[in-house]
Amino acid sequence: METLRRLIREVPDFPKPGILFYDITTMLKDRDGLKGVIDALQRRYARVKVDLVLGIEARGFIFAPALAYTLGAGFVPVRKPNKLPARTVREEYLLEYGADSLEIHADAIRPGQSVLIVDDLLATGGTAAAVARLVKRLGGEVAGLGFVVELNFLKGREKLAGYDVFSLLQYDK
Repeated sequence: METLRRLIREVPDFPKPGILFYDITTMLKDRDGLKGVIDALQRRYARVKVDLVLGIEARGFIFAPALAYTLGAGFVPVRKPNKLPARTVREEYLLEYGADSLEIHADAIRPGQSVLIVDDLLATGGTAAAVARLVKRLGGEVAGLGFVVELNFLKGREKLAGYDVFSLLQYDK
């Protein structure tokens, strides 16, 4: 994992002063970096029953389809409002200053299907928790939540208590 960590660029004061941004684009452009992420996630979930892999817009779309392919599962996009063409189910969640929402097609998950939720980053956990609620509303079972990067200091795991949460790389500051 240290090889992957070295491929992530740290950008100070982005998007505002005092924030250290962990830029995964430098890891993605490295063929061994991208392959390393998908291979590591595949190893983690190879023995887990997964019918569907949900990718959260936008960077979850990078990892989830490739992981779904390696696991022999389907891929389902979870999008910002008004981006999906058929009937959707929406879940709102709180942000630091306001609210946001995500949508999934109403027929994306059949009752009892085992669903893995994948995104690039676990920060405060609000987005991932909203997606887990969507899965449950549609009758699916959350098999786990997988992330490339976790910012431990934001305590996102607390919002995901009761779920199997995995991250490849953790940062404490």
